[in-house]
Amino acid sequence: MSVVWGRMGRMSEEDDPGTPGDYAERVLDTVDLIPAGRVMSYGDIAEWLGEGGPRQVGRVLALYGSGVPWWRVVRADGVLLPGHELSAIDAYRAEGTPLRSAGPASEGHIPRVDMRRARWDGRAPGAGAAADG
Repeated sequence: MSVVWGRMGRMSEEDDPGTPGDYAERVLDTVDLIPAGRVMSYGDIAEWLGEGGPRQVGRVLALYGSGVPWWRVVRADGVLLPGHELSAIDAYRAEGTPLRSAGPASEGHIPRVDMRRARWDGRAPGAGAAADG
């Protein structure tokens, strides 16, 4: 059995997802729209697309997310993707993404994304209530 590498690491040939379908392409296109320093949750993306759910978005990113800024998609509570925390932290710091310090009792003291300040609503930068009509 040969092995291929995906964003989430090692996969067997049987797990090779092939070419993304239409839904996966829409998810990836949405992730590409998220500005540097901002994030959307898995559920935000599903809601923005009007289909699927957080798990479906996560699956798309696990299979095809290596070519998009995957670190800009997080859990709704801002907790970082397990196993990829250090890569994500480096990207957040480089982009100026607002982070919240983890409490001293939390294991590893890994910060999380400050969702109140970092969450992107899908509107163009600078668009506000006046742009809504």
